[in-house]
Amino acid sequence: MPYAIDQRVDSDVAAQQIILSSSDNQYFDQLVSAIEDAGTGGKGQQLLQSLSHFSIEREAEIEGICSANHQGFASASGQLLRVREESQALMTDIHGLSQSVHTSTETLAREKKTLVESRAVRQSIDEANEALRDCLEVLRLANQVYDLLAKKSHYSALRALDELQDVHLLKITRYKIADTIRKSIPDTKKLIADAVMTDLNTWLFRIRETSQFLGEVAFYHIEQRRTRHKDRAEKNMSLGNFKLNSAVESVADEDEEFDILDNEDVQVDFTPLFECMHIYDALGQKEKFKVDYAGTRRQQKDLLMPTSITLVDPEGSSLSELLEGIAGFAIIEKATMSKAPGLRSSADVDELWDSMCQTAITLVSNALSEVTNAELLLKIKGIIALFIQTMTSYGYPAQLLDAFLLTLFDKYAELLKRRFSDDFQEIVSTDDYMPMPIHKADEYDKVVNVSWYTPEKPREELRFPCVLPFSQMYPLCCIDIRNFLNQFYFFSDDHFQHLKVIDDTLKTSLDELLCEKVCRSLVDRLSTQYLGQIVQILINLEHFEIACQELEQLLVAARSNASAGGTIVLKATEDFRSSKKTAEKRIFELVNSKIDDLIGTAEYDWSVVSRRVDSTDTHSRTASTPETEPSNYMQTLTRYLSNIMNTVLLGLPTEIKELIYFDALSHAATMILSLPLSPDVKSINPNGVAALAQDVQYLTEFVDTLNNPILKENLDELRQTVSLMQAESSDEFYDVGTRNKKYGRVDAMNGPVLLEKCDSLQRLPDLHTGN
Repeated sequence: MPYAIDQRVDSDVAAQQIILSSSDNQYFDQLVSAIEDAGTGGKGQQLLQSLSHFSIEREAEIEGICSANHQGFASASGQLLRVREESQALMTDIHGLSQSVHTSTETLAREKKTLVESRAVRQSIDEANEALRDCLEVLRLANQVYDLLAKKSHYSALRALDELQDVHLLKITRYKIADTIRKSIPDTKKLIADAVMTDLNTWLFRIRETSQFLGEVAFYHIEQRRTRHKDRAEKNMSLGNFKLNSAVESVADEDEEFDILDNEDVQVDFTPLFECMHIYDALGQKEKFKVDYAGTRRQQKDLLMPTSITLVDPEGSSLSELLEGIAGFAIIEKATMSKAPGLRSSADVDELWDSMCQTAITLVSNALSEVTNAELLLKIKGIIALFIQTMTSYGYPAQLLDAFLLTLFDKYAELLKRRFSDDFQEIVSTDDYMPMPIHKADEYDKVVNVSWYTPEKPREELRFPCVLPFSQMYPLCCIDIRNFLNQFYFFSDDHFQHLKVIDDTLKTSLDELLCEKVCRSLVDRLSTQYLGQIVQILINLEHFEIACQELEQLLVAARSNASAGGTIVLKATEDFRSSKKTAEKRIFELVNSKIDDLIGTAEYDWSVVSRRVDSTDTHSRTASTPETEPSNYMQTLTRYLSNIMNTVLLGLPTEIKELIYFDALSHAATMILSLPLSPDVKSINPNGVAALAQDVQYLTEFVDTLNNPILKENLDELRQTVSLMQAESSDEFYDVGTRNKKYGRVDAMNGPVLLEKCDSLQRLPDLHTGN
C-alpha cells in the first residue's frame, strides 16, 4: 500500500537522522522530536521497526566488517552489544515517552480547545475595550474643545474639533454617540466663531481707545524728525532744500529706528486679529469676516468723529485730539494692510481716510467762525500741518487737507489784514505830523534799522538830540509792514504747498493796506489848512514811496521758487507818487491862497482924481504922491515866502522847494498883473505905474537873492508888462521887431488893454485946471 510505504520511509528517514546526529544534544533532540511525531501520528511501531531494521542492518554491516578483521569485529561486537543494550533501554524509554507524549497530546488538545474558546471571549472583550477607549477619546476631545474655548485657545479648539470630526469620529461611526457628536459640531464651530469674534471686538475696542494716544505718539515722533531735520539743515545748507518725508530726508533719518506699534509708550498686538482670520478662514467664512470687519471699522470711524469741535481753547486740545484719533485709526489700518494682506483693500482704507478727512475739514470749517485771532489760526494750521506730515509719512494722500490749508490761509490773511488795518489806522490818526525827534544814539539805531531810510550824514557825524525828516508814523508803519510780511510767511513754515498763493496774496494785501489805510488816510488829511502838517504828509509820502520801492525788492527776494520770475511792482508805489503830487498841489493851493490874500490887500490908486490919503493906509498908492518904499503887502509877501521856505518847508527836498517857489512866484506875478487888468480899472496914471514898478523891482531883487535864474524868469512877463506901461510911446509895442526884443513875454491880448488904459489919461480933461 502506498500509504504504508510512505510511513515506513518516513520512519526510516527519522531513524537515519537520529543515528547521524553529530552530538549528543542533537541526538537527543532528534530522538525526542521523532518520538513526539510518531506518538502524535500513531507511528510509534513504525519508528521501532525502523530503528530495529537499522540496527539489524548495522549488525550485518558490522559482521561483514568483522569477518575481514576478527579482532576489530570482536571489539565491535562488544561495543554493539553494549549499544544494543542501550538501544533496548532507550527503546523502553522511548516507548514510555511516547505514551507520555500521547497522554500530553490529549491533554493539550483539550486545553487548546479551551484556549480557543477563551480567545474568542477575550477578543470580544478586547473589541469592547477598544470601542470604549475610542468613545472615551472622542468624549475627551469633545470636552477638550470646550476647555480650550474656556482658555480662549480658539484656534486650538477648532483644530481639535477638526481632528475629532475627521479622525476620531470615523472610528466609532457604528455607535450612536458618533451621530450625536457629529450633529453638535456645527453649533460648536459657531460657538468658536462667536467667541473669537467677541475677543476681536474687545481688541477693536481697546484699539479704538488707544487710537488717540497712538496718534499723539506719532505726532511726537514726527516733531522729533522735524527737529533733527532742522538741525541737519543748519549744519548742511543743501539739506534745507528738501522737505520732511522727502527721499533725501528719509535716508538722512534712517538711523533713527522707531516702530510706532511697538515702542516704550505703546504696543499693539495683532494676535486676536490673526487668530480670528485663521479661524474664519478655516471655517470657510473668510469673505464674511472681511465684510463684517470692514463694517465694524466703519462704525468705529463714525464713533471716532465728534459732532462738533472748538478752536478757541488755548491749548488747541479739541482739534489735536480729533486729528490724533484719526491718525491712530489710519495708522492701524495701514498696519493691518501690511500684516494681514487681503483683509483690507486699498480702496476700503482710502475710502475711510477720505471720509475722515472730509469730516475733519467740515468740523474745522464750522468752527472757524469762532477764530478772530491770527496767531491762534496759525497755531491751528501748525497742528493740521503736523497731521499732514505724519500721515504722509505713512503713505496717505493729503490733497484734501492741502486744499483746506488754502481756506485757512485765506482766513489767516483776512485776520492779518484786519488787525494791521486797525494798527495802520491808529498810527495815522494819532500821529502828530511833526519831524521825529531823536534823543539817543540807540534810539536812532532802532529807527534806522526798522525803517527804509538812508541818512544824509554818517552816524558818527550826528549830534544828539537830532530830528529825522519823517514823523513818528513812518517808522511805526515800517515796523508793522515788516511784521506783516513775516507773519504772512510764518504760514509757510513746516508744511504748505501753495507758496505762490502766499506771494500773490501778500502783494495784494500789502498793496491794499498801503493804498487804503496809509496813503488814502494821508491824502484825506491834506484837507487841513495847516501848511506844516501838509508838508509833513508830503515828506512822509516821499519816504513811503521809497519804502515801497524797497519792499518790491524785498518781495522779489522773499518769494518762492514756484512764483514767476521778474520784477514786482506795487500799486502803492504809484499811489504814493501820485499822492505826492496831490500834496504838492495842496501846498501850492495854501501858499497861493496866502499870496492871494496878501495881494488882495494891495491898493494901487490908478485913477486921476486926487483924494485925501489916510495916514494909516499903508497899502495905498495915489496918483499925486508917489512913494519911495515898496508896498507893505509886497514886503509881507516876500517875508512870508522866505519864512515858510526856512521853516515849514525846510524839510522838503530842494527840487520840491524850488517847485513851490516857482509856482508861488508865477502865481504872484499873475495875481499882481491882474490888478491893472481888472475891469474896475478904467485908466492908469503914471504914479500908479511907478508904484507898481517899484513893487515889481522889490520882488525881482528878492528873487535875485535866491540864486536861481529859472525863478527869475517867472517875473519876465510882469517886468516887461510894467516896462510897457512906463514906455513913452506905445508904438514900440506895435512894432513887431521892437516888441519881440523888449516886450516878447507880454501877452498879446493884455498889452493893448493896458496901453489903452494908460493912454486914456491923455484924453481926459485936466480936473485940476478945470479944462
